[in-house]
Amino acid sequence: MTLSDSTAGLLQIGLLVVLLAAVHVPLGDYMARTLTSAKHLRVERGIYRVLRVDGDADTRWPVYALSVLGFSTVSILFLYAFLRLQGHLPLSLGFGGMEPTQAWNTAVSFVTNTNWQSYSGESALGHLVQMGGLAVQNFLSAAVGLCVAVALVRGLVRVGTGTIGNFWVDLVRSTLRILLPLAFLAAIVLVLTGVVQNFTGATAYTTLTGGTQSIVGGPIASQEAIKELGTNGGGFFNANSAHPFENPTAISNLFEIFLILAIPFSLPRTFGTLVGNQRQGGAILAVMAGIFAVSSAVTLYAETHALGTVPQAVGAAMEGKETRFGEWASALFATATTSTSTGAVNSFHDSYTALGGGALLVNMMLGEVTPGGVGSGLYGMLVLAIITVFVAGLMVGRTPEYLGKKIGQREITLAALYILATPFALLVGVAIALSSESTRAMMLNSGPHGLSEMLYAFASTANNNGSAFAGVSVNTPFYNVALGLCMYVGRFLPMLLVIALAGTFARQRPASVTAGTLPTQTVTFAGMHAAVVVVVTGLTFFPALALGPLAEALA
Repeated sequence: MTLSDSTAGLLQIGLLVVLLAAVHVPLGDYMARTLTSAKHLRVERGIYRVLRVDGDADTRWPVYALSVLGFSTVSILFLYAFLRLQGHLPLSLGFGGMEPTQAWNTAVSFVTNTNWQSYSGESALGHLVQMGGLAVQNFLSAAVGLCVAVALVRGLVRVGTGTIGNFWVDLVRSTLRILLPLAFLAAIVLVLTGVVQNFTGATAYTTLTGGTQSIVGGPIASQEAIKELGTNGGGFFNANSAHPFENPTAISNLFEIFLILAIPFSLPRTFGTLVGNQRQGGAILAVMAGIFAVSSAVTLYAETHALGTVPQAVGAAMEGKETRFGEWASALFATATTSTSTGAVNSFHDSYTALGGGALLVNMMLGEVTPGGVGSGLYGMLVLAIITVFVAGLMVGRTPEYLGKKIGQREITLAALYILATPFALLVGVAIALSSESTRAMMLNSGPHGLSEMLYAFASTANNNGSAFAGVSVNTPFYNVALGLCMYVGRFLPMLLVIALAGTFARQRPASVTAGTLPTQTVTFAGMHAAVVVVVTGLTFFPALALGPLAEALA
């Protein structure tokens, strides 16, 4: 029996929901236990001795922030050197070192969990750099996001201590106890679905027509697992998850979507466990899932109904999509990858309909909080919850509180600066890129679609997503440097503000719950929270969207 495309697509969505629901409680609770355990594993104690870190020490927010920034800066320098010196390293497959500005862009990209790629992996990087450089940062950058999220939750939970934990302990545990074992299991499943895992280089094969084709192999499944699980997104191949060696079947495609969403959608459970109130976590999950469902519906409708002159003329919107996946699986993957900080692609986003491509752009402009990246989605949503409580407090004339912590001038200032950080990096970057004739010349399209491509590039880097509309020749000194700066600011400025906010909350003592306290675990609050996500973050970019994808859709 052959299923229709619609039936097969709906079955995939249903199975994805079942899988995510099945891991939500056990994975969420496991992460909560891991990040609060008083015991250190033997290997962890060994790492602390090497790093000269006291595993039992508790730190205030300035120390935590400097640790995050220092570790990430050293990681950028290490990866930059790795990329520049590739030609002198083993397993280079004959490739030389990267050009300086491209090495800067790539190093910042992988350390910031963006994985923006202005190169083709199969024709630029050897196995050692792929494994020891990029894949390692896929683990560590995801772990850093998880560290910042749990630091903010500690700030909300702790009473008058002023401390928010130990970054090095959080980093080691997130990597060794959460990401490594899950990625190991995921890699095994991917190999079983047909994803390649070997150490071969380029091998010449004779084609059916008698020609010769060079096919590259490598340790793909191991990198693919953490690429999706850590919401990283950088592909072993230029075609990313559209390449059959990375994503060969509909089964592997659905499993990769599951990997992308598993941790972000389980973190609200972790949050509820840590604050001792699962209804609080449920409210966060409802907002994430609700906006994700709407975005999925819009993208699926636009792509399956072939909106647009050319798709209507040919009867489908299959340009840029793999026939083995079709419109449903492609649109679902695209929504998952842009609603998180993943950026992996199994289809060409530039070929989506104006409405479908616009929905993907909006996913990133919302701050990627639905459900967002590993850690970053949760702390982004919590900052927006604080904004929501503040707005509600203004309406009723009461001092706003969230989980018993008062939101005063300092707290709302930090939250407001967080909201402004990403738009600053995005819009300033686009303005500078469009102000010069030489940088505009790198755009392959003009008019609304050309603006959409430029907006997408800076939205993707500022929000640490990494996917691309393409259509802009970004492997130039200007774009390598500019997009690298955009990634750096878009990642670490919000992180520093969140850590400072955590320290501010940790110093407070909880206020008494009264009849006038706003309940933040109700359906009403969740609805208002969702509205704030859309209004405060989404409408910031409405003028740019009106000139780009909206103008193209209405043309």
